[in-house]
Amino acid sequence: MVVAALSASVPGCRQADGETAQEAAAAAAAPSQTAAGVRVVNVEVTAATPSEFADFVRATGEVEAINDVILSAEEGGVIVQILAVKGALVTKGDQLLKIDDAVLAAQVNEARAAATLAGEQYQRQRRVWEEQKIGSEIGLLQAKSAADGAAARLAALEARLARTVIRAPVDGVFDERAVEVGEMVMPGTRVGRVVGAQRLKVTAGIPERFAPDVRTGASARLAFDVFPGREFNGRVSFVGSSVDPQNRTFPVEVVMDNPGRVIKPNMVASVQVERARLSEVIVVSQDVVLRTESGYQVYVVVERDGAPRAEARPVQLGPSYDNRVVIREGLGLGDRVITAGQRQVDHGSRVRIVNSGGKGQ
Repeated sequence: MVVAALSASVPGCRQADGETAQEAAAAAAAPSQTAAGVRVVNVEVTAATPSEFADFVRATGEVEAINDVILSAEEGGVIVQILAVKGALVTKGDQLLKIDDAVLAAQVNEARAAATLAGEQYQRQRRVWEEQKIGSEIGLLQAKSAADGAAARLAALEARLARTVIRAPVDGVFDERAVEVGEMVMPGTRVGRVVGAQRLKVTAGIPERFAPDVRTGASARLAFDVFPGREFNGRVSFVGSSVDPQNRTFPVEVVMDNPGRVIKPNMVASVQVERARLSEVIVVSQDVVLRTESGYQVYVVVERDGAPRAEARPVQLGPSYDNRVVIREGLGLGDRVITAGQRQVDHGSRVRIVNSGGKGQ
């Protein structure tokens, strides 16, 4: 039978060029031998056991800050003080900038005095009305209305006074300061920016064929070219409900922690979103799967005529990820799968197991 290495044309499988390093090492250490005219091939085997398998779909995404807030002045005036340096870590409520408040502070003092007077007048008029029935009920209501109005004017001015201090709206980094001391600002003037960098989201487009599989709450893995070999974990927080007609993808958002703030907004990420998790399935290395004219096969070791021999098993493949593939049909639990030397054997070849996977042979 003619066999070839599993090619890249198979979904989830990679092209193998020549022997794997493991097979080459095994062949060099213990080459095939002949005993009484019978060729014997040294092989290594691994018993098929049930395991878990997670299947992922790959996409490319872009990092965004979950909280990226533009700061604007809410009151007009001159910037008189910078209370936080650009790049500083800030928490929600921290003071960042101060606008001159002299005029508003005077108005607050005036309104406070008026509110105090109106309140005293109302309380005295109320006591006289309740104890001595002097005055009129309408006069009492007018006094109460005046006191309430004065208190409301005071509260409004106090709120405006508080807005002369520009504070951090969220935890993050004071990433931009757009004004300097002495600069005049008006309500709505952009004065800075706070970026929340402890938690980020990565937005990616997933091909529409995976729409039934991707769900909110699914785990995700993220990698960045600037951090080779390092992997970050995240979780899908949003799955779009429509497909982009231009590229036939739907959006997902993955939320991730950012320890040390090493990931920056607008970085490009390689995203792998979990689409299925299987339990109690047989999983093998893609290197042991060989293509045939009619499909795919793996070699197992069986006892025949009192000797261990290679047996070709046609298999049906399931999902694959990270050089591992699920065998849906063709293998049973306990089958001894040839993991080194599989390209040196044919169906029925005599073999010698040279690793501990052949224990008990």
